[in-house]
Amino acid sequence: MNFNQEDLTKSKKPLYIIVYDKLFKLIMEGTFPPDSRLPTEPELAKKLGVSRMTLRQALALLQDDGLVRNVHGKGNFITKSHQNHQTVGLEKVGNPLYKCHSETIDEVELNFRIDLVSDYAEEVLKKKMAAVVALERWYKSGDKVVAYALTMMAVETVTELNLDLQNKEELLTMLEEKVYDLANSSTIEIKRSIAVNKTLQKYQLFKGEECDLILESVYISDQYPVVYNKYYIPKEFSQIRINAAK
Repeated sequence: MNFNQEDLTKSKKPLYIIVYDKLFKLIMEGTFPPDSRLPTEPELAKKLGVSRMTLRQALALLQDDGLVRNVHGKGNFITKSHQNHQTVGLEKVGNPLYKCHSETIDEVELNFRIDLVSDYAEEVLKKKMAAVVALERWYKSGDKVVAYALTMMAVETVTELNLDLQNKEELLTMLEEKVYDLANSSTIEIKRSIAVNKTLQKYQLFKGEECDLILESVYISDQYPVVYNKYYIPKEFSQIRINAAK
């Protein structure tokens, strides 16, 4: 890994942009392969001949691009996302968690409960109902919980879809895959959440407090959503993409 100090000083671009361009090129060329750890910030700043502040500005841009993720206490790592820019994004109906998460999901843990109907449930499910089924999913990669989902479903939908709430494998298949095969449309809203750890009881999702939150209504008919999903993805794992075209 060689750096030309003259190139860093003769350009009229801001220095952090020059550093960003250089690191971007090295990442795309494979000098730093996916999942590899970058040199420590002091080491990298020394190799580049710039201050740590300048380096951090460049790294922040790479993080915005989804090419680098910072793991607290461990350093900066290259993501997998730049290898496949043609991945189908949120413009197609399908489970958004797997489209927007940088980690491989090894296991999904599922729990459910029956809740009384609230004004909020009626608002998001757009119908009157006798009760609400709330389904929680914890997504695991290795020994870490790396995402969380809350699904709301009218209790009548359980009958309509011929579901057995005691059959977790069947429920997971419906929530993760089949509901999207049956769907004719979905609507998605993206927000930032800072409160998810305060509401979870079983696991703490991550050490920080910020997640990307994907709110999704999935329609089989045009009348009302069959399910309403809230997907929480820690920002270090989030790689939201929309492939827009005319």
